[in-house]
Amino acid sequence: MTSENPMDAAFIERLTASKEASRVIGQQSTASKDAALSAIAKNLAARSGEIIEANALDMAAGEKNGVEKGLLDRLLLTPERIDGLVSAVEQIRGLADPVGGVVRGSTLANGLRIQQVRVPFGLIGAIYEARPNVTVDIATLCIKSGNAAILRGGSLAENSNRVLIDVLQEALESVGLPRGIVATVDDFGRTGATWLMRARGYVDVLIPRGSAQLIETVVTESKVPVIETGSGNVHIFVDESADIHNAIDIIVNAKVQRPSVCNAVETVLVHRDEASALIPKVVSSLQERGVIVHGCEETAALASVEPATEADWDTEYLSLEVAIKVVSDMEEALEHIQRYSTGHTESILTNAIDRAEEFLRRVDSSTVMVNASTRFTDGGEFGFGAEVGISTQKLHARGPMGLAELTSTKWLVRGDGQVRA
Repeated sequence: MTSENPMDAAFIERLTASKEASRVIGQQSTASKDAALSAIAKNLAARSGEIIEANALDMAAGEKNGVEKGLLDRLLLTPERIDGLVSAVEQIRGLADPVGGVVRGSTLANGLRIQQVRVPFGLIGAIYEARPNVTVDIATLCIKSGNAAILRGGSLAENSNRVLIDVLQEALESVGLPRGIVATVDDFGRTGATWLMRARGYVDVLIPRGSAQLIETVVTESKVPVIETGSGNVHIFVDESADIHNAIDIIVNAKVQRPSVCNAVETVLVHRDEASALIPKVVSSLQERGVIVHGCEETAALASVEPATEADWDTEYLSLEVAIKVVSDMEEALEHIQRYSTGHTESILTNAIDRAEEFLRRVDSSTVMVNASTRFTDGGEFGFGAEVGISTQKLHARGPMGLAELTSTKWLVRGDGQVRA
């Protein structure tokens, strides 16, 4: 805590209540946690109209204030998206409870029986922006994994999150659990986010989701341990053996299906031997769907594109824009990825098994794919129900973070009188 801006009593009271609630949820049985998730799914469905009305206020304010289209897409809640949230909660409910799972164990020569088992972190903090769906995703994953959640969802989704938090807390209370298992600090504004980063001793781990700037701020300023979820400067490399039609379908899906998210492709690298056959067709397919294509000189010689600059290779567009570069071979593609990738997701399109395996082995990103759209890097798609985020760091968790990634471990040692010599 700095003397310039110490936490006030109301904030400390909120933290204390959340910490106490984390101890309650950490001791619940799987059946108790599943009952809470069932209640949440039902309450989300029952109050969907109220949620959409609140979201409409946030959308109107965002449009009035000139919020960019990518953020508005993340902010938007529709009946279909709420149905998706309900389905995700139900899927999480059906997953195996990680708490108490044995990671490893053995019996020592002296007869001591040791086991490493999964346990909840305790109180998980999250700071994110313009993502009301994350409020539900994080809260429900925390509940299933025996953690409490304290959330800062940002001013852009203020109305949506206010209703969603109430929906979650009401459901918890209906099954006899403390409302404080899911709490918000949005009412403290930006100061609340700053205090959350300083809440060491209350918050066990902090997870940021959002822009590169937001994540960098949390990572550099937090006194609480942070699991970093990184931005996604995502690449697809098309080698000379790739099937043209499959490549076009995959690239278009990876860019267009939902361009505002971190697993959308931002740069396509094309082997020179495949360029003349692929680039005119893929550029046409992308432009037909409203995509602005930035291309290197060789790409520009094959199709009408915007000239690419050095900045384009380093940009996470999060919009209907993509960069295309022709490379001489896979080695050049790997060098480009190593230089510009944020370590999120990369995919190779190829019919050569040896090249696919080399790509999988050499690319150092959280998710590496062969002949698949990068849009599959997602907790829901991986069968996790949802995700807290996609970690691009290497300590504790990497890639989509589901239930197991929201646990730590402890050692259990059982003896019958052993003493150390």
